[in-house]
Amino acid sequence: MRKACGITVLCLVTAGPASARQLIELTGEDRRLESGFEELYRIGTLGGEEWEQFGDVSRVAFDGAGRLYVFDRQVDRFFVVDAGGTLIRRIGREGDGPGEFRSITDWVVMEDGRLVVRELGRRAYHLFDANGDFERMVRMGGNPSIALAGLLIAQRGANAVITTPIGSRAFASSLTATDGRIPRRDPATSRPIELVSLAGDEIVTDTIVDGWLPPGREGEGPNLFGLPRPLTFNPGLYWGVLPDGTVAFADSTAYAIKIAAAGTGISRVLRRPIAPEPVTDRLIGAERSRRLRELEAQPDDELGGVRGTINGQPIRRGADEERQQRREQIENLEFFSEVPVIRGLFVAWDGTIWVQRRGEEPESDGPIDLLTPDGTYLGSLPAAGTAIPDAFGPGGLAAFIETDELGVKTVVVGRLSVG
Repeated sequence: MRKACGITVLCLVTAGPASARQLIELTGEDRRLESGFEELYRIGTLGGEEWEQFGDVSRVAFDGAGRLYVFDRQVDRFFVVDAGGTLIRRIGREGDGPGEFRSITDWVVMEDGRLVVRELGRRAYHLFDANGDFERMVRMGGNPSIALAGLLIAQRGANAVITTPIGSRAFASSLTATDGRIPRRDPATSRPIELVSLAGDEIVTDTIVDGWLPPGREGEGPNLFGLPRPLTFNPGLYWGVLPDGTVAFADSTAYAIKIAAAGTGISRVLRRPIAPEPVTDRLIGAERSRRLRELEAQPDDELGGVRGTINGQPIRRGADEERQQRREQIENLEFFSEVPVIRGLFVAWDGTIWVQRRGEEPESDGPIDLLTPDGTYLGSLPAAGTAIPDAFGPGGLAAFIETDELGVKTVVVGRLSVG
């Protein structure tokens, strides 16, 4: 959203003809839905087998046969289980050889069971076949001294993935000094969603659509990666891939879900009359106070520690110093003009679009709307007791990652129903 002459303006950026865009107005009245979950199995418990004593699991995914893929970052290894939770195979390990990893930034499972792993350190994608055997590597190309990498989602039925280099979940970046100088990327003008072909020895990238890039803090230029320094409540870029390969995304403060495809840009916009909240002095004061309360409630052992490295040497900061620096950052926050309506967007295996709305507080989760890509509003799941799965699978399969009070990770798999 942008402000122009006191009027809120919806920003639509597209590579396709504007005349081909269809605007679908959905109802503003919520229709309540209820969800059910039938648990099928769980893995990762302390009383389980040795292989499922997971260290750091933050991402899981299904293939078209309902097999679950779990990545344990602590050991740089994938575990594949069948529909009953029995281990089928292990894929990869830490190392520098073919099919070995050291700096995975994201990964996806293709519908046919192939695994694609992006490693930013080697600037390449590792490709494994449906049996878990290493096939080949595909180079990323481009400038080797600077890299931006965002969320990966598979394009079903194709030898390609879809990604956003900036402005999305699972963002990673790297800079490598050249001749003793840190490189600087040209200022970004949009948040592109890109189709990445893996057919050759080096990726081929095609922009599907350019999402809107919100302005940064006034008087400050872009950072080394060419990105504006973000404002508090900046509208995020939320997106997912539909079964036909098109993309559903939201990039403004408004309730507007845009459907786009490579070569044609935005073809459809699904809109609900739910307005973003203007940011006032009262709201700014309340948000600063909330963040300060959370900071003061954090124990010292969570604040102190290593805060990065310079020339391979760790930078350590004490808890008091870290707490004071964060206080100053909170006091100096700059805010966007509106609080966005949308806080997340996910696409289920059947193509249903799950839209996470904001709650009563600016940074809280509210109801979850379910939409079809053609513009049907199915209803809304209530905020209380409802969670979006960490992975959707075929036939209503869903997986949730749970963490107990000891930090043990458990993956719970079941069949999700909504009615």
